[in-house]
Amino acid sequence: MDTREPQIVSDNADTTHQPDHLYNGRRASLPLDIIVIGCGLGGLAAAYCLAQAGHKVTILEAAFAISDVGAGIQASPNVSRLLKRWGLGPHLEELGVKPQNLSIRRWKNDEVVGFTPFGETFVKEYGSPYYHVHRADFHRMLYVAVEPYCNIRVGCRVVSVDPSKPSVTLASGEIVSADILIGADGVKSITRQYVVGGPDAPMATGDSAYRALIPTEKLLQDDDLKSLVEKTESIIWMGPKGHIVGYNIRAKKEYNLVMMHPDETEGGVESWTEGGNVERMRECYQGWNIVIQKLLALIPSTLDWKLMVRDPLPSWIHKDGKLALLGDSCHPMLPYRAQGSAMAIEDAAVLGNLFSHCSDRSQITPLLYAYQSLRYERATATQTSSNLNRYIFHHPDGPEQEERDNQMRAAMEDALRVARGEKSTLVLEGNANQWADKTKSDIQYGYDADEETEKWWLANGDKLMSFVPSIFEAVN
Repeated sequence: MDTREPQIVSDNADTTHQPDHLYNGRRASLPLDIIVIGCGLGGLAAAYCLAQAGHKVTILEAAFAISDVGAGIQASPNVSRLLKRWGLGPHLEELGVKPQNLSIRRWKNDEVVGFTPFGETFVKEYGSPYYHVHRADFHRMLYVAVEPYCNIRVGCRVVSVDPSKPSVTLASGEIVSADILIGADGVKSITRQYVVGGPDAPMATGDSAYRALIPTEKLLQDDDLKSLVEKTESIIWMGPKGHIVGYNIRAKKEYNLVMMHPDETEGGVESWTEGGNVERMRECYQGWNIVIQKLLALIPSTLDWKLMVRDPLPSWIHKDGKLALLGDSCHPMLPYRAQGSAMAIEDAAVLGNLFSHCSDRSQITPLLYAYQSLRYERATATQTSSNLNRYIFHHPDGPEQEERDNQMRAAMEDALRVARGEKSTLVLEGNANQWADKTKSDIQYGYDADEETEKWWLANGDKLMSFVPSIFEAVN
């Protein structure tokens, strides 16, 4: 796996990292001390937005070094518009790949049964591109953006939390206090335990995902594979009990594969960096088409990610009102809709925007509940939508599979008519190809976290703040 550190070159004309850029230049009149637990994508995004809102932010990361690990990740328009607003558009252009379309195919013969245009169609409809990016590149560009404004402390594993103070105790014995704690510590979150009142064991989905990267120079040497690089598509191959996702990353220098398969292990580790068995991986896809067989033959090693699921939490906020969860710590997503990082980054944008209004410590709890109010329904709906694709993609050949494929073909024909300049003739709501469902796509990709927060504040902000003194007195 390529772990090269991406080269991020500053743009002298880019002033969007200046502290007065976000939230129409609004910064909190009362700067708070905020601890963000976790230096993943969500933690970095939260730290950036809160710092831009005028607060003093410290990130506590358990690892002793920030390593460039992972594979492909998708930045849909609801994410890329935020990243561009943060000044990261040039880096997305340099490090990412813009897929021109989604192609959904049959496992046995590589037949295309589903098609949705991305590319300029998405830019026209949603105002920002769809990108495929290496997770390490994504993480690095956020890290570079955050570092000037935050104190990032590595080797600081949190072993306990006192949500009432609020404070955390590190493995070293050090106690770190703040005004607010943000738990961005992922699926194995320690902070979630304090919000829900104890450990909440995940449930196995019955699936795992092999992950691998292949240098595209190898694909370009094979007539059956070179089109995977040349066409710049995002491809989903659907099959019995599993599916495979493939796309280009790193300026089309690497091809990313995510291969869902039945999980036959007992127990196992909930980790996307766990090593997998290449021979077993190939056995899972015996009988699949020649393109898949050739791709798998090029993979020397793989990761195997055991897919676990958790029910939506009743609340993301600790009852004492000073600890809030963000990203995978409160709404972990299965990867079937590619929206996990998107939801975490949206969370961060909303949190930063709200806390740019802070002028008194009595406002902390109401603002955190406002964050939950703005985010809970959307994140939970996205969890549900992600879970649905698992069942759609994994039908064994038979009547259900045929009905699914016929729905997708109808949507594909409609998309091609529209591409020719004709009018759509179908109602695609509820289509098996969720990307063809215009209503769903508008909700998912048309969402602007900053805009939605500003709208919410105009409708509710004065009322929220007018009740702050009485709320504060009642709590104390």
